[in-house]
Amino acid sequence: MTQADAQTQAPAAAKLSLPTLTTMVVGSMVGAGVFSLPRRFAQETGVAGALIAWAVAGTGMLMLAFVFQTLAVRRPDLDAGVYAYAKAGFGEYLGFFSAFGYWASACVGNVTYWVLIMSTVGAIAPALGDGDTVLAVVLSSVGLWLFFALISRGVKEAAAINRIVTVAKVVPIVVFVILALFYLKPSVFADNFGGADYAGSLFNQVKGTMLATVFVFLGVEGASVYSRHARRRADVGRATILGFLSVFAVFASVTIVSYGLMPMAEIAELRQPSMAEVLEHAVGTWGKVFVSVGLIVSVLGAYLAWTLMAAEVLYVAAKDDDMPRFLKRATPADVPVPALVMSTLLSQVFLVITLFSDDAFNFALDLTSALTLIPFLLAAAFAVKIGWGGQRGQLVIAALATVYTAFLIYAAGLKFVLVSFIIYAPATVLFVMARREQGRQLFSPREYVILAVSVAGAVLGIVALALGWISL
Repeated sequence: MTQADAQTQAPAAAKLSLPTLTTMVVGSMVGAGVFSLPRRFAQETGVAGALIAWAVAGTGMLMLAFVFQTLAVRRPDLDAGVYAYAKAGFGEYLGFFSAFGYWASACVGNVTYWVLIMSTVGAIAPALGDGDTVLAVVLSSVGLWLFFALISRGVKEAAAINRIVTVAKVVPIVVFVILALFYLKPSVFADNFGGADYAGSLFNQVKGTMLATVFVFLGVEGASVYSRHARRRADVGRATILGFLSVFAVFASVTIVSYGLMPMAEIAELRQPSMAEVLEHAVGTWGKVFVSVGLIVSVLGAYLAWTLMAAEVLYVAAKDDDMPRFLKRATPADVPVPALVMSTLLSQVFLVITLFSDDAFNFALDLTSALTLIPFLLAAAFAVKIGWGGQRGQLVIAALATVYTAFLIYAAGLKFVLVSFIIYAPATVLFVMARREQGRQLFSPREYVILAVSVAGAVLGIVALALGWISL
């Protein structure tokens, strides 16, 4: 047997316990997003709109969490999470798009982490700006490849680090909420209740926050993605629900208590990470330093978790012959190095793109959310498909999750839908490579229709960018 053949054969998967799976879910969700919530919400809505937005997002994402829990139990044979559900329900090509979109969203999401780290340090090092200067991109690139070297050591080691980091990064967020409650000014909170003049109608206020809520909840499916590593299949669903409930209250609290410290118009103008700026206003410089340190720990931990998940999706898709064969190679330490290389390279590309964006952090955040919506929608729709003839409660939950994700695509707006198509359409090259390796017909008649829609969307997106109809 050659060395290449040995690498291609699947190694024994590392087995993860319920606490470890849960911390991977929490670690995936608690990242850059939570530290940006005060400004992001204040730009869109006041207290009333924020409460409605969190009620909608919390309910919708809880339905999705239940969907992943149900699918983990009802279809234990599908051990690649989001990607596997789309393929089983709607065919190989849409399954491929789900895998690629989820992978791409993880890679773009990783860019937000580096942008936010550099923006944080940029408060004392102006050359880093808001994380979108040449120096910031260079330093972020160094970080990208250092983490590549760390993760290459093995999944077990990386997961253990993530478990420690998850505990460490939750502490400053909880402390922020407690201090904000102590310093909360009822009069300021009341003034912010209805929103500012620039916020628009209540519906538009809530709609404007939706991509931000999607971003902070990304990772709720983390245990599902890593189901092949679980010691017990039932732990996948339990970890999903436990992780979601653990962070939902924290995210909502961070947003709401901030409205009691500063006028929302002022919060909307803060630099990111706005949580640090809000706490500085309340308690002084030490508060900003405290949150900033917590942010760096949090973001690096989330980056680790998301890079692991991104590589896992490509690896499992390649094992199922939906990606080129070279992506199924893994080391004896259970690390899919070619998939990890591709993930790091795509993050590198988007880091460079941030140099040309008007608002690098928000652009990367929103694009990450938009790319994830198709995989989430297909997973929820698959739950509806297998729910017919089953328990009525599970069918209702799956239907609600489907409606919620469809609403999110509407809330994302045409801009991010078109940019997503620009990313999705070229990915078909990988699908064609896989089909040719297997000597199969490239596309079925139904798949040609999907191809035509994706290419048309990509062309329209490129034209819209070129003519200035939309911008990065």
